[in-house]
Amino acid sequence: MGYEWLAIAMFVGFLLILMTGYPVAFSFAGTAIIFGLIGLTVGAFDLNRLLLLSNIWFGTMSNFTLLAIPYFIFLGAVFEKSGLAEELLETIGILMGPLRGGVALAVVIVGTLLAATTGVVAATVIMMGMLSLPIMLRYGYDTKLATGIIVAAGTLAQLIPPSLVLVVLSDQIGVSVGDLFLGALIPGLMLAGSYALYVLVLALVRPDVAPALPIDRRTLSGVALMRQVMQAVIPPLLLIVAVLGSIFFGVATPTEAGAVGAVGACLLAALNRRLTWNLLWDAAHATATVTALVIMILFCSAFFSLVFDALGGKTLITNLLVNLPGGTLSFLIVSNIAIFLLGIFLEFVEICFIAMPLFVPAAQALGIDMVWFGVVMAINLQTAFISPPVGFSLFYLQSVAPKEVQTIDIHKSALPFMVLQVAVLLLVIAFPQTVRWLVNLSSAVNVS
Repeated sequence: MGYEWLAIAMFVGFLLILMTGYPVAFSFAGTAIIFGLIGLTVGAFDLNRLLLLSNIWFGTMSNFTLLAIPYFIFLGAVFEKSGLAEELLETIGILMGPLRGGVALAVVIVGTLLAATTGVVAATVIMMGMLSLPIMLRYGYDTKLATGIIVAAGTLAQLIPPSLVLVVLSDQIGVSVGDLFLGALIPGLMLAGSYALYVLVLALVRPDVAPALPIDRRTLSGVALMRQVMQAVIPPLLLIVAVLGSIFFGVATPTEAGAVGAVGACLLAALNRRLTWNLLWDAAHATATVTALVIMILFCSAFFSLVFDALGGKTLITNLLVNLPGGTLSFLIVSNIAIFLLGIFLEFVEICFIAMPLFVPAAQALGIDMVWFGVVMAINLQTAFISPPVGFSLFYLQSVAPKEVQTIDIHKSALPFMVLQVAVLLLVIAFPQTVRWLVNLSSAVNVS
């Protein structure tokens, strides 16, 4: 007799607990305990299976790839808390100011650079909201364009390496972080390019919604501007090239590159006389908080998966997905819709541990390229992150927006950028080489 009905009830119960606002890690563990006991009572669960948990958890802690997470978080925390990110935004804003839509374009550029440095969406959206939104509003930018570009560009950290999303996904789908980083680079730049193109076209067609900065606001010029660029822009660019380049060319693993990047961020802060014990303490505290959250969710999700699998849940889901009418296309449609809906309500870490264990076996059975599949899921997560009514980036910006900016304006502002993201998602699905080209090129170079 099968007990798949119990596995279905377990998953539904887990989702219902999540909807109450209960912490995800405890929802995983609590549901596993309850349905493990039920399964034990009806003979569907063997208590000896719990002996596997220690091996699973030890394997997690021994995973060298996951060690990259605290390094990249620390790098981003130092960069943000030292004020280096703020200087970067101000300098590029001055450079782009003479153009129509220049400040919005600067937000896209800085969002891309910060995504390649910090990998943290919340910090990027909040910082750019505090610094650039008041300037754009003061000088006549349309509210929807100003808020939308910040929300969209700030969320690029979900996809552009060294994205924490990709690090967690690599562990869940069983592929190299370096390959995921390479695969996500072109789609990430496609997204950033689509935002920039949208701003430029809108500024050309409707100059009133994205005017150039007045001359008196362009506070630096000539030698002073070049000095500011050399100080605020070039060092972070070199750090990004060093970290990502060492990964892409096989010089270092993502973990090793993350460690070098963390040291590099401290050196940049020290060269600017901003490296203090308080800064290091704050950065270390932020790193410990996020890392502990990830590991706790990972441990509890492993417990959940163990019980769910014992009740036949994974086999049931895999068979359903593999045998969908339409094969691979139907699977992609279902998985993307599911990830999008989960992404509106949950953080990326939680989604990776909830959905990926269900989708990965089916994707492998269908012969889908897992690097490509991981990048597709990451783009989808980024789209969900700015989706009204409860996209996280919308609330990050809302928390620092001036009083005259209404919540409804922030939510409406995300819609054009959602269209752009869906368009890029469809292009990546239609043309897998957007993901595979750099991965294949790197493999060819390393072999030769």
